[in-house]
Amino acid sequence: MNDTRPQPRRPRQGPKAPKAPSAPRHPLLAQLAEWHPVLFGDEPRPLKRGIYEDLLAAHGELEGEALKAALGIHTRSTRYLNAVASGQPRRNLEGEAVEVVAPEQRHHAIVEVFRRRQARSPEDMGPQLRQRIARAFEASGLGREAYATLVRGRDEAINAATEAALDEASARIAREAALLRAFEASGLSVAAFADGYGMTPDDAQRALERARQRR
Repeated sequence: MNDTRPQPRRPRQGPKAPKAPSAPRHPLLAQLAEWHPVLFGDEPRPLKRGIYEDLLAAHGELEGEALKAALGIHTRSTRYLNAVASGQPRRNLEGEAVEVVAPEQRHHAIVEVFRRRQARSPEDMGPQLRQRIARAFEASGLGREAYATLVRGRDEAINAATEAALDEASARIAREAALLRAFEASGLSVAAFADGYGMTPDDAQRALERARQRR
């Protein structure tokens, strides 16, 4: 027997939000990716300073203004900024690591990637921002105040997030330094020492290694 009762109407869906336009891609970038896939491929690497002059010298057919435009688009892309933010070294045309990214440049890239991701996400990306800043600070080898002074900008919200990240990192560094001193004085194995501190042996080993590397 057919059910003749009226069925509930499905709510009408509104029009789909238009997709964000794709980032412009200069036609020269495809050629650069073919010549130097390590630098300009799907997973770009930070470019050494002076790469513009190196490319002109290596490829005499390049036109200067077109190359400047292509490099500008490339280095402003989120993929490139993410490579800088991750702390990868700068590379030459052969793909060889030749120099480190300056702490303030890495910080700028971290902040810019955060802003772009936060603009697209309803989730609070602040914790991830602080984690990335903390890792960059530890990798910089600078003291807390020196790093804070170097990267401080005009955005007070970012400055506050940076200060919070540095506080968290500094507290963790102090805890791990104290842990290493206690371990060295204990005469225990890592496993026995970890058990006494309520840690797994792997977690204790990683904390001790980080403390040794900083010393």
